Amino acid sequence: MRQTADRIFVRFNSRRTVRHFSTDSLPEEVVRKCIQAAGTAPSGAHKQPWHFCLITDSVIKKRIRVAAEKEEYENYHGRMNDEWLDDLKPFGTDYNKPHLEEAPALIVVFRQSWTPDEQSVSGRSQNYYVQESVGIASGMLLAALNECGIASLTHTPSPMGFLAEILGRPSSEKAYLLIPIGYPAEGCEVPDIQRKEWDKLATVYGPQTAN
Repeated sequence: MRQTADRIFVRFNSRRTVRHFSTDSLPEEVVRKCIQAAGTAPSGAHKQPWHFCLITDSVIKKRIRVAAEKEEYENYHGRMNDEWLDDLKPFGTDYNKPHLEEAPALIVVFRQSWTPDEQSVSGRSQNYYVQESVGIASGMLLAALNECGIASLTHTPSPMGFLAEILGRPSSEKAYLLIPIGYPAEGCEVPDIQRKEWDKLATVYGPQTAN
């Protein structure tokens, strides 16, 4: 168990967000299996309130990039406050998102606020803890991709309504994450980030010592 825990930490600690992707294609069966792994996540009342869209079509990727950059331009030119913009400066990001076309694939994670149900009077079935459930599934997806040597970027070009429109998703679904995936481009650089040390990461509440 200790060896497994050590190995998992080393693997997860090596994961980095990538913004420069190789155009080399990915083995689709591997990506599909990673999505299936994400679909094993726990969810409120086992409603599984998620849907994953895997996009490799260049025309659709182009449409997504154009729409995302339009929203991101507004974010960087008024929606984001000064503190937010200052926090982003070390990463050198802006509204230009070429990786949305360069990456060989995009995965859009949708959260399902409700599920169509013809037997229900309202025509819909309620889902529970949707945000939490989809967040867990998304984390499992990122971990699965990393384990397979596939780099990713979590992108939230808010508002993301254009994704449902472009992909023709039903009104019960709202975009949760836009994730470009692929192999890192040759010479790809990632931020030299530091993660929280244990004393800031967690607090352990063990048996109280009697005085």
